[in-house]
Amino acid sequence: MPPSEKYVFNFNSKEELKRWHLYSDSEYGGLSSASLEITDAGTGAGLSGIFLGNLSKDVTEGSTWRMNRSGFCGMRSKKFDGFIDLDAYDTIAMRLRGDGRCYISTIYTENWVNSPGQQEDNSWQAFVFVPKDEWHIAKIPLLRYLPTWRGNIISAKLEMNPSRIVGMSLSVNAEGGVPGAKSGPGDFRVEIDWIKALRTL
Repeated sequence: MPPSEKYVFNFNSKEELKRWHLYSDSEYGGLSSASLEITDAGTGAGLSGIFLGNLSKDVTEGSTWRMNRSGFCGMRSKKFDGFIDLDAYDTIAMRLRGDGRCYISTIYTENWVNSPGQQEDNSWQAFVFVPKDEWHIAKIPLLRYLPTWRGNIISAKLEMNPSRIVGMSLSVNAEGGVPGAKSGPGDFRVEIDWIKALRTL
């Protein structure tokens, strides 16, 4: 039987930066910005990742893009060499320290929901509330991840195939989230220690 937990990402080395790329509404005429750093938090606990930036709902003057919404940034893992098989696990866990905002955890699986001619991977999303200034282990059952298409929930009943995971991302929007979470334009910052798969059942 596989171990009860498995590291998917561990932000304890600057090499980890090579496994991620950033995206934001700036690709479509927006003015949000983001960066990802690996740094020593100064607590003696070693290195961790810091995903930070600024959310803006403004759009570049003269932009020809017709955006439905602005004010978003994300960090997405580069495609795995093959697949990560998490079929033996039921929960994603992340050790985070944040700013009171709600973030979005996305799992990308091999495209079988959409038509084979489409290049985009299938995406499954869940909200992650990150308390302000305290390390927190967020645990998200895989069953809580909902199928989405370009940020919108797909109403059809679908099941994730956790044996064919091709990537993950963590993103933040200026609007939306869970009640009580910080929202709106402005700065964001979340530290990431690790992302694991857990077997809890």
